[in-house]
Amino acid sequence: MIQTKDLQFQYNSQQKFQFPDMHCEQGSHWLVLGESGCGKTTLLHLLGGLRKPTSGEIMVQNQDISKLSGEALDRFRGQNIGVIFQQSHLIKALTVEDNLLTAQYLAGAKQDKNKIKNILSKLNLETKLQAKPQNLSLGEQQRVAIARALINDPVLILADEPTSSLDDKNCREVVKLLLEQSQNFNATLLIVTHDGRLKELFNNQILLEATKVAG
Repeated sequence: MIQTKDLQFQYNSQQKFQFPDMHCEQGSHWLVLGESGCGKTTLLHLLGGLRKPTSGEIMVQNQDISKLSGEALDRFRGQNIGVIFQQSHLIKALTVEDNLLTAQYLAGAKQDKNKIKNILSKLNLETKLQAKPQNLSLGEQQRVAIARALINDPVLILADEPTSSLDDKNCREVVKLLLEQSQNFNATLLIVTHDGRLKELFNNQILLEATKVAG
């Protein structure tokens, strides 16, 4: 479950974003739409605990993550939230397996190679276990990033513009994959995008508008 109330974020003294209140039940799937500059990525970073709000509440599994700090926030995020960025941000010096082992380690979870093999198999990446990121296609890198987001059984999956650079066929395949995997883990899925092609695939939608107001 994710819930926000009176959420605001201020970049500087001249402007800030004000976001609508949200209530997303556990296991539900959401699309956050809006044009560039309306604060979609900022909202995702707030929900993922990557930025601290200027004011307001962000409840994830009945925990107000805006009140957590330092190691506690890092640990909570690692154990409960999976984030898929526009770029994969994989560690180039490590193999696919070691990237996922690192994600388990940073979350304080057991480093489980069998679990890694199982999730890579579900993503048709079982032959890429020892590959380095630079030797993967962009699509394979994206799927590894999805595996990393799911490896610790998150209750919340956040995806930032996962289809913006994809053609129609790959767009639908990536969204199908995210929906299937979130259902497998009963995780709440929230995708932020300006990609109008996704509208027909999600019943739950939030439209963000440019809500910058003077500070």
